[in-house]
Amino acid sequence: MRIKDLVVNPPTFLSPMAGLTDSVFRRLIKRLGGCGLVMTEFTSAEGLTRNSLKSQRMLFYHEEERPVTAQLFGADPFRLAEATRMVEDLGFDAIDLNLGCPAKKVVKACGGSALLRESKLLEEILKTMRAATTLPFTIKIRAGWSETEIVSVQVGKMAQDIGINAIALHPRTRVQGFSGHSDWNLIGQLKAALNIPVIGNGDIVTPEDAFRMKRETGCDGVMIGRGALSNPWIFRQIGEREHGVAAPQLGVTEKYQLIKSYFQLLFEEETPGAIGKMKQFASWFTHAIPHGAALRKSIYESGTESEVMERIETFFQTALASLEDVDPRVSVA
Repeated sequence: MRIKDLVVNPPTFLSPMAGLTDSVFRRLIKRLGGCGLVMTEFTSAEGLTRNSLKSQRMLFYHEEERPVTAQLFGADPFRLAEATRMVEDLGFDAIDLNLGCPAKKVVKACGGSALLRESKLLEEILKTMRAATTLPFTIKIRAGWSETEIVSVQVGKMAQDIGINAIALHPRTRVQGFSGHSDWNLIGQLKAALNIPVIGNGDIVTPEDAFRMKRETGCDGVMIGRGALSNPWIFRQIGEREHGVAAPQLGVTEKYQLIKSYFQLLFEEETPGAIGKMKQFASWFTHAIPHGAALRKSIYESGTESEVMERIETFFQTALASLEDVDPRVSVA
């Protein structure tokens, strides 16, 4: 798919997730293959323009991540425009405005999904940001604030008229948070109302879900968040299935190598709070591993990075040894 002059091939996107989709995780996803575009964690325009080191670090990326989008959030048109220009200067391939975050801290400051209730302010922000850059400009939204305030089509039409180049919709409301189910019908309605690309997001946990969303909604691309945390191979699996390639079953060895690769990247990057990141990743990824609860408990009880690695080595070596008399590629998914 084409977003202004940016070609995204395949049309699959890693959803930005606060505290999760840092450069290390994005590089891991890219190396596994099949993901067309990654996004940074959402970054405060206020913090960025006030030279916050935390905000600046969120916009760190490697060349191998390309194409890569910087996602911003905020409610001050001036600050967002200034941050937009900074993003362009940093060499990003595109810029995205977060209009979906349901976090109380963000919403209280009128950022994220709160802007879906402030149409005049949102219009001013979009126009100001659009005028500040020639980069492909996208937005990621929720369906609305609540079931009685569904505004996805209204916001989509306004964004299209202003010159926004694509829109991603997570069809839950702010009130829903991440509970219940996303209403894919809303993605179909948005696609039918717009000429710009529409990217569907929400409840994609298997390759089959991605294909079903495209069939049912007609969306131009799919964006995957939490499904990629528990199954980082999902983008590659989508591509394999689309091309009629039988995806190999993932065994203990592949899962062992993946978790080691992620932790090694953390060490190489000298990521602040690496041990916390290791435990965070383990809490998602090990749900797909037999006896994963025992491994998670062992990792959580570790006090150092080296201790985490030792316990992972012990766990997987025991698992591999138990498979010596059978096919070592036996699926443990």
